[in-house]
Order: sequence, then C-alpha cells, then structure tokens
Amino acid sequence: MGKYKSYVICGTPRTGSTLLCDLLASTGVAGKPDSFFHRPSISWWARHWNVPESLSAQDFNRAYLEAMLREGDGGTGIFGLRLMRENIDEVMARFDTLYPNMSDDAARFERVLGPTLYIHLSRSDKVAQAVSLVKASQSGLWHMAPDGTERERLAPPRVPVYDRDRIRQEVAELDAYDTAWNEWFERHSIDPVRVTYEALSDEPKSVLAGVLARLGLDLALSDRAVPGVAKLADDVSLEWIHRFRSEEDCRDLK
Repeated sequence: MGKYKSYVICGTPRTGSTLLCDLLASTGVAGKPDSFFHRPSISWWARHWNVPESLSAQDFNRAYLEAMLREGDGGTGIFGLRLMRENIDEVMARFDTLYPNMSDDAARFERVLGPTLYIHLSRSDKVAQAVSLVKASQSGLWHMAPDGTERERLAPPRVPVYDRDRIRQEVAELDAYDTAWNEWFERHSIDPVRVTYEALSDEPKSVLAGVLARLGLDLALSDRAVPGVAKLADDVSLEWIHRFRSEEDCRDLK
C-alpha cells in the first residue's frame, strides 16, 4: 500500500468522472469513489446509510462521514471521493463542524481522509464540454452503458434543442470552475495528478495505470478494469459544436 489513504477526483461536469470512478472501482483495490457531497444526493445517501437527517448538524455530519468513509473505501483500504468545484464550500463547512479551527481546506481534508492524493480532471475542449452538459440537461440522459442501454436518466426523454446563449453561459462557468480549482491547488500548495477528458477517453487504461502508480498501487491492475459508460457524443453534438464556433466567430467580428 502506498502513502495515500484517500484520493479526491476534483472535477467539473462532463469531464469523464463517471468513467474514471468506474475504472478505479473495477480494479478492486482503489476504493469505490462517488459523489457523496453532490447536494441533491446527500439525502439519498443518508437514507441509504440509515443516517437520520433529524440529528443535530454535528451528529449528522459525524455519522454521515463515518458511513461515507466505509462506502467509498469498499473494503480496499483506500477511500475515493468525486467532488465538483461548486460543492467544496459545503464540504468544508461540514468538516468544520467536527474539526473546527483547522488551518485551511487541505488540513481539513487530511484530518478527515488521511493523506490524500488530488486528481484534477478537466476537459480541454470547453465548447464540447458545454454542449455535452446542455444536451444531457435537455434530453435527461446523462450516462449510457457500453451495450447501448441507458445507465442514468434524470428526466423524461426530450428532444434537445440548440441554445447558443446557454452553451456560451456554460463555457464561461466551466472555465471559471477550472480556474477556481487551479487557484485552490496553488493556494494550498497542492500538485495534483492532471488528467484530461481527452486522454481518459482515448486511453482509459493508460490513464488508470498512471493514477494507480501515483497511489502506490499495482499499475498492472489497470488491465482488469472495465469501462462502465459509453460516449454520448453523436452527430447532434458535433453539429452544435460546429454551429456554436461558427456563430461565435461571426459575433467576435462584429
């Protein structure tokens, strides 16, 4: 076992975090990472773990964190967490109810999770990322299994409609979240493992091997990993990407 007890996948939406979580979990040695602090999911996890939300904030957070550490460890000896940038303030507030007066966010993470490796998962093509996010939000389909069946649907099926303003808004927000992660790493003197969606999508087992190596685990175990999701990008996605870039180019020339 390496020097890390935990890892945090620091991401933004539509960067391949579900794929990376699946790959890590499928090795059987690298925990069961999940979005335990996704705001809409906290009540679901609490019910799943039989943690009453009627408890005081301190008692709830203590019981929630204990259950979370067991779930995200999965009996492997290492804990995995997927965290989106917009949720970090809430995470720190929950940690602070149990361990107040810590010097900074990194100290809080280490107090709760032990020695922690940070993995910054980003997407170089922000337009494609924004299109993926808008299309998933409209269609209700967020993830599809490799066999073509639906894996995660959050709303009834709806035909997606091109929305230039929404895509532009998402590009700006996603870029701001990436910047915020990088500023957070710099502020806390953290040198994260850098993973891009593009590399993960093209060479998932190679990327996984690199992460396992940084965790001090057997990188050969990447051979047993099985991707649990398929790409959702299609001709509609490509059409939106090309159309948006063309319209933005024209807009910039005005």
